[in-house]
Amino acid sequence: MQTMSDVEINTIANEILAALGTGGAITPFTARPGGLTAEGASRVLARLHAAFLARGETIVGRKIGFTNRGIWAQYGVDAPNWGFVTDRTVCDLAARPVLPLATLSEPRIEPEIMFRFARVPAPGMDDAALLDCIDWLAAGYEIVQSLYPQWKFGVPDTAAQNAMHGALLIGPRHAVAARRADWLRELPRFTVDLARDGEVVDRGGGASVLEGPLSTLRYLMQRLADDPRHPSLAAGEIVSTGTLTKAFPVKPGETWTATFAGILLAPITLRFA
Repeated sequence: MQTMSDVEINTIANEILAALGTGGAITPFTARPGGLTAEGASRVLARLHAAFLARGETIVGRKIGFTNRGIWAQYGVDAPNWGFVTDRTVCDLAARPVLPLATLSEPRIEPEIMFRFARVPAPGMDDAALLDCIDWLAAGYEIVQSLYPQWKFGVPDTAAQNAMHGALLIGPRHAVAARRADWLRELPRFTVDLARDGEVVDRGGGASVLEGPLSTLRYLMQRLADDPRHPSLAAGEIVSTGTLTKAFPVKPGETWTATFAGILLAPITLRFA
């Protein structure tokens, strides 16, 4: 496919920006004449990044999506993706135990593990070295959304829509240094039950996201190294590592709880309005 022009890239980015926050929908770009390539989607994401900054948002981290291979067939994808998290889309779960859904498009809930980098990681680090760059970890929820009706899209569409990011709600933070060896052992092995209104709807865990939550960070660092149009990870950034269970549609009035076993993480609860 021919390289897309800057005008085409800007048009796509502007359409996505206009739709985000409205609860509306748009036609997947891969289904339109001319389509959208993976390279074009990366350029669109770079335009979104510039637009977020231009309207006064601060980039506070990244989200990694589709790290759970168990959902690839459902969404027609065969690899993870990533997007930006800003100060407009992130908050503490304790500060927002009830999340309004009106501005989100076909929202779904994902329990995830989140890390904050105290130091910049280096390519090739193993789990232990990566953990030494992290000052805290937390369980929380990412609310993903699809501007594309019924979650039907091509792979480039997901990258162009900032990896489907909607909101990030971070649960209690746990210092890494105090129990470093325990975290290393627990993170690839723990399990989590996800319940809607008290009824468990799915079970997952650390082994569901690539080779464990820390392994997803290696994926992200490699993707950033391979595509220098995007900024590298910086100290202070938060990274959410992908859904530990299937992603489930949510509706106002529902209450969702993730309960963990095999790791020192308390249950986290979120209600929707």
